[in-house]
Amino acid sequence: MESGALFLLLVALLGTASALSFYGDSISFMPPQKKKDGTFRVTLHHRQNGRSSCQDQSSLRCDGGVCTSSTKSSVLQTDQDDTGQGRWCQTEGHTTATVSTNKTSFTLRGSGCCWVSNVNGNTNWTTHADLDLGTRSDSHALNSCPVTTTVSSLRIPQNCFLRVRLLAHDPDLDNVRCSFSSDASVPSNFTLDEAECTLTSSGQVSVGVHVFELLLEDFSTKNITLTYADGTSVFRENMNSPPLCRVKLQFSVEILPPIPSCEVGYVQPMFLSKTPSHGDVLHATVGQMFQLYAQAQARHASIHDFQVSGPQNMSKAFRDDENGKAELTVSWTPQHSDLYRFVPVCFTAETNDTQSEMRCVVVMVTQASIVQGKATVQCYPNKMTVALSKASMPGIDENYLKMNDPLCSLTSNSTHIMGSMSFSTCGTKVEDNGDFITFKNEINSFELPNEVITRRRTVKIVFSCQFPKSLSISSYYNLHKSDYIFTESSFGSFGYTFEIFRDENFTNKVEAKAYPVEVKLLETIYMGIQAQSELPDVKLFVKSCKATPDDNPENALSYDIIKNGCLEDETVRVHPSDQTSFNFEVQAFKFTGNYEQVYITCSVILCEPDSPFSRCAQGCLRNPSRRSRRGLSRETGSHYITQGPVQFVGQAQPSAAMDDNNVMKKSEEPPAVNTRQPVFPDTKSNGGGWELKQLLNINISTVFFATGFLASVVLMAVLVRYFRKKRREEDHNALITGWEN
Repeated sequence: MESGALFLLLVALLGTASALSFYGDSISFMPPQKKKDGTFRVTLHHRQNGRSSCQDQSSLRCDGGVCTSSTKSSVLQTDQDDTGQGRWCQTEGHTTATVSTNKTSFTLRGSGCCWVSNVNGNTNWTTHADLDLGTRSDSHALNSCPVTTTVSSLRIPQNCFLRVRLLAHDPDLDNVRCSFSSDASVPSNFTLDEAECTLTSSGQVSVGVHVFELLLEDFSTKNITLTYADGTSVFRENMNSPPLCRVKLQFSVEILPPIPSCEVGYVQPMFLSKTPSHGDVLHATVGQMFQLYAQAQARHASIHDFQVSGPQNMSKAFRDDENGKAELTVSWTPQHSDLYRFVPVCFTAETNDTQSEMRCVVVMVTQASIVQGKATVQCYPNKMTVALSKASMPGIDENYLKMNDPLCSLTSNSTHIMGSMSFSTCGTKVEDNGDFITFKNEINSFELPNEVITRRRTVKIVFSCQFPKSLSISSYYNLHKSDYIFTESSFGSFGYTFEIFRDENFTNKVEAKAYPVEVKLLETIYMGIQAQSELPDVKLFVKSCKATPDDNPENALSYDIIKNGCLEDETVRVHPSDQTSFNFEVQAFKFTGNYEQVYITCSVILCEPDSPFSRCAQGCLRNPSRRSRRGLSRETGSHYITQGPVQFVGQAQPSAAMDDNNVMKKSEEPPAVNTRQPVFPDTKSNGGGWELKQLLNINISTVFFATGFLASVVLMAVLVRYFRKKRREEDHNALITGWEN
């Protein structure tokens, strides 16, 4: 098609759509790319649902002659009704178009006839999608549109209609808003939750087919600037600005006559635990078979099939048993053209009279597994795994291998040596390579310090994962250290999260963007450690926690908060929690000198909870030499996890002092603080208490000289000691309760 033509056919028109056969459609964009010549490459996938044969698909076109060229794929049928009645089917085709350089947006439109016979009275239908072509200031890439689809035919009994959860996933993790399209009628007695994209009933819905036309729009979660090819730019202010992308979703819902029971799993199939949850993001790699498993059960109905909305060349396998259970296996091998694609997949379990709820997931396609030397790497959005073949490197001693951070363990089986790590742990390094972000780590051999000779082979294997910035991969991992993943042979994969919370409920954590966390002197800091393990029954033990002025746990300048399982700082309070959590609080402090930040590093262990010899069971050990050997019980090694920084922003000033009866005395001045001295616990000076000597203004001698005639020198010494101790406690309480947080 020539440049400048008014319309560009983007999806091949293979025939005329059968009358009364349109059930709906969806359009999904791959992340658009800006080419070297300044033009844009836009690839889209169009799915269309209908009745009987779905080999015919409607045409779509560009608006305003913005498209200069295109390549089209064949339209292939992806799924159909297996009952022989031809009740539903689905096709998918994809097209790559080149968009001219001087455009700020791309608009796609389509229309056709006719909707399946419906209670709305709709006949003709229209679809469209609008994509802004500005480069985002947050990701330095073009915006990615929301991803959505539905199965071909949704069927729900009238008395069992509760909700239909729709897929609304945004690759940039923007906010997605769903709404009824303004150019279509809104079905009566239906409401739409715009934030959750969930369709519910607001009254009794009538039996028959209802058709829906929705708009999905994405809005950045923060203020951004969009810059265009001509050098102009615009500001986008969250939900108050026009959307970055707008796509239309069309589908139909057949309301069936009532059934005797709406109990899920009775007549309506119920998904079992093997099935992915709605909205899950799954992962596939180019050239490798991806499989999705689902399992459903209906005790008083027979599941004869699963309806699936998925990509071209997808295959499905069905299996059932005499107990009413049925299993689905969807298989698909992504090609190089699918790289970085977000593929929507929806499915339902089918009986003759009804179907299960619709569940939808997103399959994220990344680069094929990287083979570097003899190591195979798998890349995921928030971690990477490495497997080193033993057969390819005979003579390797796995006990003398380590990653960048030797505290991260490697595990093994009979064939491979394996490691798993998040992008913020185990010494993983982050490199910014222009259009890509690369995460690198290494497996190296090492020698013992006292070895004179060695006959072990030297091993150095570098492995990495590379992601395009257009995927906004930074949103998949936290910059502050809150995700630690380890593997050990007897415990499999396990991990820890270490968070700072805003209150003692330990539910409202401090967001990553709020670090460093600003605190004042004596303000309470709430911290929590949570363990996750593949094993069903484990117990978390916090062996130690110490503070350092930087994120190096081996810094010579440190202060023990917990040591050998014992509470060292007198302000530490441990809150009740389950056996895989450890929640505690401590009063804020800073190091003496020019240090304004504090990091907390804890050493943690996982144990079998019923082992009487484990480190977890032993608790506080004042004499570590009595510690039993690890081999006597199942427990992991000690692993360091770090959180912070906590930044000191100045001491809180007391608004009033208190008298002995806890009555505010506004006229009194607060006790002076010598800020040149340590403002954290000094265990050497007072046995673990706060250094309050500098805070006290005590003049007891006057009292004793005035009453000296009543006591002997010995009695005077006893009284001095008694009143000094009592006054210190009162002043400490007044200081803590009278100062502002």
